[in-house]
Amino acid sequence: METIQSADGTTIAFDRYGDGPALILVVGAFCDRSAPRPLAELLAPHFTVYAYDRRGRGSSTDTAPYSVDREIDDLGAVITAAGGSAMVFGHSSGAVLTLEAAARGMPITRLVAYEPPYIVGDSRPRPVGLAARTRELVTAGHRGEAIKLFFVEGLEVPAEAVTMTGPEWPALEALAHTLPYDLTICGDQWIPAGRMAKISVPAHILGGGDSPAWFQETVRAVAAAVPGARHTLLEGQTHGAADDVLAPALVELFADRGTSVG
Repeated sequence: METIQSADGTTIAFDRYGDGPALILVVGAFCDRSAPRPLAELLAPHFTVYAYDRRGRGSSTDTAPYSVDREIDDLGAVITAAGGSAMVFGHSSGAVLTLEAAARGMPITRLVAYEPPYIVGDSRPRPVGLAARTRELVTAGHRGEAIKLFFVEGLEVPAEAVTMTGPEWPALEALAHTLPYDLTICGDQWIPAGRMAKISVPAHILGGGDSPAWFQETVRAVAAAVPGARHTLLEGQTHGAADDVLAPALVELFADRGTSVG
């Protein structure tokens, strides 16, 4: 583990794998830097891969109040540790963070975003005030209820299917306080077309061929909003793409070979 200081003094922890051009992995909800380790190891023969704990997670610290700009600064700090510029892959809310960072002019040389959870039109119900309601539950100490709310309204998991037990539950509760961060990054879940139009680096938007139709519509719409962006749906994959499918796709995309993968 290595660390670097973000602009507001927050300590950001990261792991480094492999040797080659710098590639930073930006995780989504309920993930810390350990989550993409298998993917990082598959990418390590091709890149120097950086997996970091977003603020408030794992070995990174936190500084109140939360803001999206501070999270972008955190990514900027990791880019500094990587040599001052880097390619970036973001998943889910991490994909949104990656897009927002590129729109603000962070020194990202190429980006790939996997299923940023924007909602296009009426392709699915749009949660109202989900970030604020989740934050209220976390602040009141009701982490389990916050997680359930996120699953039901954010991920459309049937309420009866959310059981607040099982071996994975303690890990979810440990990161529940960062759910409002993920939701704040996503805003009202409309695609911020004005900001996306400011992205000037090569971009590719990925999604799963077996993901819900609304996610696939979002992938196409985000690619249309980012100048020059392309998109691909990986056959047989969902929101959590298999590492052995995702890794070769990323190797191809970051090498800019061809116009499609999978």
